[in-house]
Amino acid sequence: YGLQIAFKDFIPTKGFAGSQWVGLKHFKTFVTSYQFGRLLKNTLTISLYSLIANFPAAIILAIAVNECGNRWFKKTVQMVTYAPHFISTVVMAGIILMVLSPYSGIVNNIIGAFGGEKIDFMAKPEYFRHIYVWSGVWQGIGFNSIIYISALAGIDQALHEAAVVDGASRLQRIIHVDLPGIMPTITIMLIMNCGKIMTVGYEKILLLQNSVNMSTSDVISTYVYRMGLENAQYSFSTAVGLFNAVINCILLVSVNMIAKRINDTSLW
Repeated sequence: YGLQIAFKDFIPTKGFAGSQWVGLKHFKTFVTSYQFGRLLKNTLTISLYSLIANFPAAIILAIAVNECGNRWFKKTVQMVTYAPHFISTVVMAGIILMVLSPYSGIVNNIIGAFGGEKIDFMAKPEYFRHIYVWSGVWQGIGFNSIIYISALAGIDQALHEAAVVDGASRLQRIIHVDLPGIMPTITIMLIMNCGKIMTVGYEKILLLQNSVNMSTSDVISTYVYRMGLENAQYSFSTAVGLFNAVINCILLVSVNMIAKRINDTSLW
């Protein structure tokens, strides 16, 4: 019901029904604004970069944990990789800023110890995407691998035994038994991730963002936050958010249809 303010000049005192209907005015304003290209580019770059880095990493970790024969080491690795997921976004941003501090950060201390010049990473726009994505990989790889570990546990062990009898190596069993066995799960997870390509959470970016790295850190979600909460442009920010949601919906349906045609695995 509240989405209708995206098509109105919403005034809180007049309410949803009393505000003037303006149609696609706010959508046109956003699409034709000088910031549209930069926001779209930053959002897609960070989102696709995150997908490319995070998606295979979780699968690789799950296979590595599944192949580990030492039960104690296996449980230790799982615990160590799961733990960062439960760190709050605020604490995570604080850790990143401390580690990368140009004055007392461990990274710059190591660079200085080898005679290099210390770098203010957060003041370098070209480093922001790498910092955001790889800190996200570290924080989420363990938790994201849980579903793949569960899928691997459901593979019939008779298939592995037959492969061993046929002389297959461990790598060959991973390629020809494990990966095909979890392919439906991988497909479903890929479809769901593609449905979030235009969605980059604003919390972490907002905490790491500053006026210097804005050229690469400003994304659609942070723009909506500024327009809606800081500038009180409720109709405009709702229109931008709705535009984002519609694109995600189209991507989800499209990727689902492609996956269904290729290997008969889909969400519906």
